Amino acid sequence: MRNYKLLVAVLFFMGFSSLQAQEKIPQVEELLAKMTLEEKIGQLNLLTPGGGVATGSVVSEDVENKIRAGNVGGVFGVSSPARVRQAQELAVKNSRLGIPLLIGADVIHGYKTTFPIPLGLSSSWDMELIKESAKIAAREATADGINWNFSPMVDITRDPRWGRFAETAGEDPFLGSAVAKAMVEGYQQDDLSKPHTMMATVKHMALYGAPEGGRDYNRVDMSRTKMFNEYLPPYKAAVDAGVGSVMTSFNDIDGVPATGNKWLLTDLLRERWGFDGFVVSDYTSVNEMIAHGMGDLQDVSALALKAGLDMDMVGEGFLTTLKKSVEEGKVSEEEITTAARRILEAKHKIGLLDDPYLYSDESRPEKDILTKENRDFARKAAAHSFVLFKKHNNALPLDKNAKIALIGPLANDKNNMLGTWAPTGDQQLSIPVLEGFKNVAPKADITYAKGANISDDSTFAKKVNVFGPRIQISEESPEEMLQEALRIANASDVVVAVVGEASEMSGEAASRTDITIPESQKKLIRELAATGKPVVLVLMSGRPLDISEEMELPVTILQVWHPGVEAGNAIADVIFGDYNPSGKLTATWPRSVGQIPIYYGMRNTGRPAPADRFEKFKSNYLDSPNTPLLPFGYGLSYTEFEYSNVKANKQTLKAGEEITLTATVKNTGNYNGDEVVQLYISDKVRSITPPLKELKGFEKIRLQKGESREVSFTITADDLKFYNSQLEYVFEPGEFEFFIGGSSDHKMTGSFELTE
Repeated sequence: MRNYKLLVAVLFFMGFSSLQAQEKIPQVEELLAKMTLEEKIGQLNLLTPGGGVATGSVVSEDVENKIRAGNVGGVFGVSSPARVRQAQELAVKNSRLGIPLLIGADVIHGYKTTFPIPLGLSSSWDMELIKESAKIAAREATADGINWNFSPMVDITRDPRWGRFAETAGEDPFLGSAVAKAMVEGYQQDDLSKPHTMMATVKHMALYGAPEGGRDYNRVDMSRTKMFNEYLPPYKAAVDAGVGSVMTSFNDIDGVPATGNKWLLTDLLRERWGFDGFVVSDYTSVNEMIAHGMGDLQDVSALALKAGLDMDMVGEGFLTTLKKSVEEGKVSEEEITTAARRILEAKHKIGLLDDPYLYSDESRPEKDILTKENRDFARKAAAHSFVLFKKHNNALPLDKNAKIALIGPLANDKNNMLGTWAPTGDQQLSIPVLEGFKNVAPKADITYAKGANISDDSTFAKKVNVFGPRIQISEESPEEMLQEALRIANASDVVVAVVGEASEMSGEAASRTDITIPESQKKLIRELAATGKPVVLVLMSGRPLDISEEMELPVTILQVWHPGVEAGNAIADVIFGDYNPSGKLTATWPRSVGQIPIYYGMRNTGRPAPADRFEKFKSNYLDSPNTPLLPFGYGLSYTEFEYSNVKANKQTLKAGEEITLTATVKNTGNYNGDEVVQLYISDKVRSITPPLKELKGFEKIRLQKGESREVSFTITADDLKFYNSQLEYVFEPGEFEFFIGGSSDHKMTGSFELTE
């Protein structure tokens, strides 16, 4: 019996597709038979013209010549049907074999129609909404000639010092896996050869979200059980969803950089998970293995190829060294052929080998990009992502006839609405908050004042502003701006202060040791709260922040992330009550940076601290509670939801059977609203230390005021599996506790027994 279970676990772990020989594609094999070694290596080379292109030429002269020579498999940084057609014509009409190019891009949270940052989208807990956002992004990007996307990013992270938190779905592997699946299915849909779908790339394989010190590109070190149970599931979910390509990460794993890590790229990804697409490096990550101490460019290029990397992004190590490595016996031509085959198979999947100009229809941009329907959906997606942190004296929703002081450095600012990693969006097409207020509440008396700079630190601003003027320091003195803000605040019925991070204060290479709101804005918030007027803080950020001080003030707080192109309209929709906020946090918010890492699924210690008091010689702090400021899954509403009658339909779950866990949810408040109902389960005894609790189900429901509904979750033994110390995927009989509620911050209320 045990051997049978082990076989089943191994098959699940490996993926059934890896047990079957992949059928070769005649069209691809015919090309490979004609290709020289140099042409095969050329397919493994991904380039970008960088810095725009010259008038009348799709790419720079150097890249053009490499395309003509058959030395390029794909390019990125090129868009529009006309320019993409020019690039394909260079390859198809001027290279010996006429093999078309992959055209890649970073389409992270929308193309021209920009949606909320991924951390914000995940806070909607709405997989259909997330999937639809990816479908719209694919339709727009392919209309502009792009057929390959460097998204989704599915890295689990628990350290808000790390800037790329903004691009993730947060801290939880169960939710992260659901988001990964939704994104891949949205981009690729059911047929990659259709002109409105594009190949997705899951990134960054692997563990990129756990850098030491929260510092981008830093090393990662963790146990295999933590990898398999907590960090790897979203990558596997993307693979299981059929993702076309995988991008490697910058960090090392067990001392070997991911880009040259054979255990990761071959043993795990291909042999165990059955991945049959191609693997691309991140930007120059092959070359960066030199700095990791892995050898010179020839050494690291050979290491990467033999590890299972198929395409080298920008670095050209493959292009310039692999032929020599073949001659010296460091790599084989067969290994190069295998990598080239995978690139050609991808081109076959997306229809390029049959029609190189499939994505060069010049009639599509006007029909498919930035349409009213797309912008309307972006507005909806943004509103559904907002999380209400705190309600004070029922300040929200606002009356549309109110006299409003709209204050803050982000209140009338187009430059920071789209958020980080929105390179395909146009900031000047975004709706700032002031404009949105006027659109939604035209009868309101709205007065605006900046009130403060995002930051008064010019050195800090210079670092942030590498990609544009995200932090603009006013020539007006901070005191003058503050006094103007207080003057209009005192003359108003209510104050709305739009504060937080500039978009590039989070994102790649934007790590922070201080995750509080900048002092320039904190001073403004304190002074506004002291006026005695109702104050609503509209908080923008790309990461969890330390807002302990702000939570203690007499203010209402609405977290809106960086909402995208329809930011102002969506914020106004929620502020004025046209939509009741329903977002829930997908990451724990700490009381201070000293608590990091903090997440809901932490494991217990042998000396657990009491939740309600300090006790010496227990695992606690002298100067802070262990509890977070805001827990995972948290989010308020203008209405109230009551949970009752939480139960299981039976007390024993046998392997091969199901158990149904239910709760009754009632809207007891005065507004209609959406609620994210969440199921958490705790394994009481395991062969390895279990997490305190694990998310195992969620459903977003809409309830009219006074309405109640029974919500059910079906659980099997497979849902209770984990990787044990031998990395076997197993369940273990025993007692399980559970609760169903509106956040992770609840005690268990029910239990059941799992038996074989």
